[in-house]
Amino acid sequence: MFRAWGRQHWWPAESRFEVIVGAFLTQNTAWTNVERALHNLRSEGVLSLQAVRDIPIAELEQLIRPSGYFRQKAQRLKTFIAYLDQKYEGSMEKMFAQPTAQLRAELLSLNGIGPETADSILLYAGNHEVFVVDAYARRILDRHGILPESTKYEDVRALMESSLTSDFAAPYVNDDGHQHTHPKPPGAHHPPSPMSTAPRSARAQLFNEMHGLLVGVAKNYCQSRRALCEDCPLRAFLKSPVRAKARG
Repeated sequence: MFRAWGRQHWWPAESRFEVIVGAFLTQNTAWTNVERALHNLRSEGVLSLQAVRDIPIAELEQLIRPSGYFRQKAQRLKTFIAYLDQKYEGSMEKMFAQPTAQLRAELLSLNGIGPETADSILLYAGNHEVFVVDAYARRILDRHGILPESTKYEDVRALMESSLTSDFAAPYVNDDGHQHTHPKPPGAHHPPSPMSTAPRSARAQLFNEMHGLLVGVAKNYCQSRRALCEDCPLRAFLKSPVRAKARG
C-alpha cells in the first residue's frame, strides 16, 4: 500500500485541538461532512480551545450542524473541555504527557467517547502509540480471513499493535518525496498539514500511516457493497477474490 500511495498525511489539521474536534465530529458521518463543519468553525474564528469553551452551546450546535448529531456532538465537545479544565488546568500538553493507558481510561470514561474516538485523539493529537480500529480496517481484515468483522475492538487493536512492530517502521517516517505510481487516486491522501507532519515516534508514525492506507483501500476498492479486488494493492494477499466480491 505504501509503495503504491506513499504518505497519507493523516490527520489533516492545523492544531491538536482541531484533531480533537474532528475526532468528535466524524462519529457516524462522512469526512466530507466533517470538513464542512470545520469550515464553519474556522470561518467564525471558533476553531480553538478558548473559543469553543466560550461559545454558547446553541451557537456551537448550528456551526457543526453539517456533521450530523450536532446537539450530541456539541455537548460532547463541551464535556471534553470541562474535563480538560478540571483535570489538567486546560492544558493539552499536561494531558498528553500522561501515560497512554491512564489517559485512554480517562477519555473512555467521558460521555460520548468510545474506543475509536479515544484512540484517534491519542494517536493523531497526542502522538501516543495506539492503533485506531475503524469499520474500514474491520472489513479488510474480515475479507482477508484474518479476523471476523464482529471481533471485539480491543482484540483487533491488540492484533494490529502486536503485528506492527518497530521493525517495520523505518520506511514510513520520512517519505514526503515518495512518487505515487498507482493509477488510482493515492488512497486517502490529504495535503501535508502541521499535524500530519508533526514529529512523532517511528511506531506512532507506522500506526498513523497504516490506518490511513487501510482507509484508502476501503474507500477505493474494499467497499461495503462491492470489492474491486483485481486492481487493489492488497490483491496478492487475498486468498479468494471471488469470496470478497460475493460478500461486497
